[in-house]
Amino acid sequence: MQRPVNVLGIGGSTRPGSTAERALRATLAAAERLGATVTVIAGADLMMPLYDQAEAVSPAARRLLAALARADGVVIASPAYHGSTSGLLKNALDHIEELRTDERPYLSGRAVGCVTVAQGWQSGVSTLGALRTIVHALRGWPTPMGVVVNTSATGFTSDGRCADPRLQEQMETMARQVVEFARMYAGGDATPDDAEPAVLGGLVGPRTAR
Repeated sequence: MQRPVNVLGIGGSTRPGSTAERALRATLAAAERLGATVTVIAGADLMMPLYDQAEAVSPAARRLLAALARADGVVIASPAYHGSTSGLLKNALDHIEELRTDERPYLSGRAVGCVTVAQGWQSGVSTLGALRTIVHALRGWPTPMGVVVNTSATGFTSDGRCADPRLQEQMETMARQVVEFARMYAGGDATPDDAEPAVLGGLVGPRTAR
């Protein structure tokens, strides 16, 4: 019997219960319903000193890196700050440089679902593109489905689901892509050599193994 896959969620803002964190948790809840074990590093957990390769990493950064090293899949959620990711999130992702000599360097072998939250479509879409580019630079595989939550048009209900059924479905689809890729990779059905990038909707995402 194949072990449950581990999905790590990273994101949010310094404000507890931010919309970005709620989007992250909604996606992770969908991954849990698919049988994944989930871990969340969000909000205040992302507050760490600016990354400096010459300095020792902080306890918060060590926790993030340990969780990433165990993760089979990742979901990242960022608020849109002036058309790109927040400094809080980018600094946390910069610490992944510490995994450069790991058995799976950086985000190698992991599907990464990307969610952005903005008060408008333009900033949300540009931030999603920036986040997917960062994931590629870290050798991760952005899922074909990426999600933009436009807070001027929707929000989240008290049970943690998106009030827009279409966006909720997109988050569930993205969660399924993360979990399915993780299972294939953990089972030896997908490797960096046979999981080729494919251009999807103008963005680059993973193609499942042949």
